[in-house]
Amino acid sequence: QVQLVESGGGLVQPGGSLRLSCAASGNIFSSYAMGWYRQAPGKQRELVATISSGGSTNYADSVKGRFTISRENTKNTVFLQMNSLKPEDTAVYYCKALKFTTIYWGQGTQVTVSS
Repeated sequence: QVQLVESGGGLVQPGGSLRLSCAASGNIFSSYAMGWYRQAPGKQRELVATISSGGSTNYADSVKGRFTISRENTKNTVFLQMNSLKPEDTAVYYCKALKFTTIYWGQGTQVTVSS
């Protein structure tokens, strides 16, 4: 069993930055692919960024060049650095852990971009 706890969300002005963290329980974190997803009101949950156990990354076109996903296996933590935030980035951001067919989700953290 893996438990994921997100933090770092909040209210930020357009053009600002936030850094989300996702802390995982257990000592098998390094073998999981990790990802950040988001869900805006009235919309489906969508992929933001993923990072494999080996460190390969993938980004949604809408965040390329603005967001950076990274992981620190020694701290069982994955991060999402979000720069140049836009109002359309407003959503609940969820952390996901994946290994084969096993999936875990965090509870989500709210990000609101507004002036």
